[in-house]
Parts: sequence; C-alpha cells; structure tokens
Amino acid sequence: MSEVLSNSDKQPLDEVMLAMDVVDTLRHQGKLVEQELDSDLRDERLKEKLRKIYRTQGIEVPDHVLEEGVQALREDRFSYKPPPKGVATWFATVYINRGRWGKWLLRLLAAFFLVWGMYYFMVAGPRSAMPDKIKSSYQATWHSAQSERAKNVINRINAEAETAVEKGDQKAMEKALDLFARIKSVLDQQYSLRVVVRPGERSGVWRVPDVNSSARNYYIIVEPVGPGGEILEVPVTSEETGKEEMVSKWGVRVDRRVFERIGADKKDDGIIQDNILGEKKKGYLVPDYSAHVGGGAITSW
Repeated sequence: MSEVLSNSDKQPLDEVMLAMDVVDTLRHQGKLVEQELDSDLRDERLKEKLRKIYRTQGIEVPDHVLEEGVQALREDRFSYKPPPKGVATWFATVYINRGRWGKWLLRLLAAFFLVWGMYYFMVAGPRSAMPDKIKSSYQATWHSAQSERAKNVINRINAEAETAVEKGDQKAMEKALDLFARIKSVLDQQYSLRVVVRPGERSGVWRVPDVNSSARNYYIIVEPVGPGGEILEVPVTSEETGKEEMVSKWGVRVDRRVFERIGADKKDDGIIQDNILGEKKKGYLVPDYSAHVGGGAITSW
C-alpha cells in the first residue's frame, strides 16, 4: 500500500488526472465494478474491461494507471468526503452563503439602526438632557426673582425636580420645566393694574357666595397695562372655577369700602381719578396693591 502511494505521489500530473478519470469511470460503471470486485479474477478482468472502454474512446491507458485507478477505488481515494461538522465548517458555510443572507442581514441592521436612532433622538437623548435643562431653567428663573416669596416658590419646585431626577420620573421632570417657564414668564412681566372705565363696560361687580347667601363678594374689574401702554395677557386663577386662564382683564376681590369709593368716584363725572389699583414689578409674582384686596379673582361676570 505504501509503495503504491509513494509512486503515485511522484506521478506526472496528467497520469494523476487519468487515474482520477479511471476511478470516475469505475464509479459510473457501478454494476460492472460490483460484479468484478466480488470475483476471484477481479483485478485482471476489471482492467481488461477498462482498456476496452477507453479504446472505444481512442485512449490508451497504461497498466500502471489502470492499477492505480482500481487501487484508488478500493481505498476510496479521489472522492469528495465532506469535512466533519464543527465551528469551522459552520463559519465556512455561512461565508459561502453570504450572498443569500447578506441582503436580509443588511436590511435588519438598517431597520435596527433606524429604530435605535429614532429612539435616541426622540426619547433617550431628550431624557438624558433633562437634568441639565432643569438646572439651567432653575438658575435662570431664580436669578429673575426679586422677592423672597418668588425665590421660595422656585426653590420648592427645584427640590421636587431634583427628586424626580433621582427617581427618573420623566413626567415630574417635564412638569418642573413647565412650571419654571411659566413662573419666569410672570416674573419678567411689568404692568399697572388699571380700573376699566369704558362705555358699556362695568368697573365693578358683586357676587353672592354659594356658602353664605347673606354675604356679598365685591370685585373691581382691572386690566394689565404694560410700560408702553399696551394691554397684556396674564395668567389668572378664578376662585369660582379653580381654573387658570390667560386673560386681559379680570375682577379683583376688594372690601366693600374700596368698592363703594371707586363706584362713587365714577358716578361723579364718569371718570375714575384714582384708577390704578396696583403695580406689578418685574421680578415679582404678584402686584403690589394700593388698596386693601381680598386676594381672590374672577375671570367672568
């Protein structure tokens, strides 16, 4: 056996190729091989039949090549044997079939990065930036405040915002940002509270409260006038509905004495001489009133 293998290793390439062809011919002549290999004279008879097959094709095959082919068939040489399954063969199979699954993989990767990008820019990114936004909003709002009352309110909101950041409470953080923005907007406003005196419009009204039908609440109708004479809109919470509204005029609750004094001033000549009820300074949350007020307000009458 070793002698045959040693000789075949030294054979010219054309003889090796011819021996391979002999083996291929033998495999295709399955019935012939089965008969001859089971007989006692198998080698010589098989080689003789092979000579006849090749002579019909005009090919003369040397005896040693025929011998090599028969021996190779016995040893199952020149035949493909798949490698044993393993990690290496798995990677090789994947690489060979890359053209088939590569397009689908690229599509999956593209879809993944698209979804991830949308999530990052729409959710994760804004969420990670929220603590910095809260900090900057707090500082800007706090520096706008000129009164201790305003600063106390801002500090309380900031404490709640810090708790929300620690817990990762997105809604609470957004609420804090909204409150900072609204408070800063109020702090930045500056206006005078002027009593409304126009034909067809009331300068004051009174209400009978639901809880006490024998009492009356008195209101003076005012409007916020900016430094340039423009009428502003400000947030006002109605004590009747409990809702906050953006309005350009509202009723400020006053005591009966102030209500009657302003009413008498208007009846005198249709003009209210002392028509400024209060001043809202920049950096403050509420106006500084020139008369005693009850603190309540209404937005409709």
